[in-house]
Amino acid sequence: METLMELARNSKHPEWLKEVARDERVDLDFLLKLIAKGEVVVPRNIRRENSRPKAIGRFMKTKVNANVGTSDDYVNEGEEVKKAVIAEKYGADAIMDLSTGGDLDRIRKKILDAISVPFGTVPIYQAARSCRKVVDMDEDDFFGVVEKQARDGVDFMTIHAGVNWNSVERLKRSKRLLGVVSRGGAITIGWMLHNQKENPYYENFDYLLEILKEYDVTISLGDAFRPGCIHDASDRVKFTEFILLGELVEKCREAGVQSMVEGPGHVPLDEIETSVRAMKHVTKNAPLYLLGPLVTDISAGYDHISSAIGAAIAGMHGADFICYVTPSEHLALPTVEDVREGVIAAKIAAHAVDLVKDGQREHARKRDYEMSLARKNLDWEKQFELSIDPEKARAVWERRKSKSDACSMCGELCAIKIVKNAFDS
Repeated sequence: METLMELARNSKHPEWLKEVARDERVDLDFLLKLIAKGEVVVPRNIRRENSRPKAIGRFMKTKVNANVGTSDDYVNEGEEVKKAVIAEKYGADAIMDLSTGGDLDRIRKKILDAISVPFGTVPIYQAARSCRKVVDMDEDDFFGVVEKQARDGVDFMTIHAGVNWNSVERLKRSKRLLGVVSRGGAITIGWMLHNQKENPYYENFDYLLEILKEYDVTISLGDAFRPGCIHDASDRVKFTEFILLGELVEKCREAGVQSMVEGPGHVPLDEIETSVRAMKHVTKNAPLYLLGPLVTDISAGYDHISSAIGAAIAGMHGADFICYVTPSEHLALPTVEDVREGVIAAKIAAHAVDLVKDGQREHARKRDYEMSLARKNLDWEKQFELSIDPEKARAVWERRKSKSDACSMCGELCAIKIVKNAFDS
């Protein structure tokens, strides 16, 4: 069986890719060239026939991912499924299940059955849960769970294959304040140090690619060393991992496996461009998947806003895929409402990026133009329709509805209405 990347290199395509090209408003042949080069990925497991694939990468619309999943402290399968459904409803382009508590196989299946957008996981979470202690895993555990989840229909997987002894030694010599904040990265490093062995995903990367290729699973090369605070941003540890991930991207492309790269983290405004451009350069324009970046450490309860600010700037410089952050980040497992708020904040950032993005600028600005026209005409129904969150826009308007046809902020003193009436008289 040929993977999507291999098909694209032979100027062939599955029938469903036509719909992806239409959704992105790009020519199918152009899309195939980008997939063939590895600059765009379309995650879709061969076992997941009824999904709605999405294109991620250069010239495509900026995409948003929403994380859901249980923890050891709180296991409510129904609530996690509801979060996934809500996230898709409000515009998430992909869902990741990061569950670590409860029956992980059953939770994954329930979420997969409930959504139609691309679905991702971090396999090492389940591998770690399968053993009494994380350090008791053997190499079969690392790879067995990847194959199991691939058979279940997972479209893309975050795998921290860029961790090796060289990067761990770099971490030891660093002056990091928070060290490693990536859960998958910490599990991998802890296992390596305890067992005094190389990371199996790095050492046997070719074998990993064989498994992924069989099911055409897209690999998301995880950023184990993303900075978890502003103090740690843009250090040598992070850039060491960038270089390793760039080398792994080349191996993925040689094998015909679609790949994207994950990035930081907590980064101040003036260092975001450097991070994004460096990642894009060393990976030769592989699709870039960013958590945030959060632009400050002190926005607890409002980290979805801090993240959206960073995501907009990162997207302007080339980031393709935004992982949402909820108001609960750093504090607690998110609620259903937190998930909704996180998705909306990320969607605003994504649209802001598309307003300046090659290939999407014209289409994105058309929507803003239509909104401006609706405001000029005081057409409230059209304004609600064009809003990223129509329900909230309507609810706010109705909460303090004006006696006039303007909003209650200005009423009859509405600037738009005054000038319009003056010109019409």
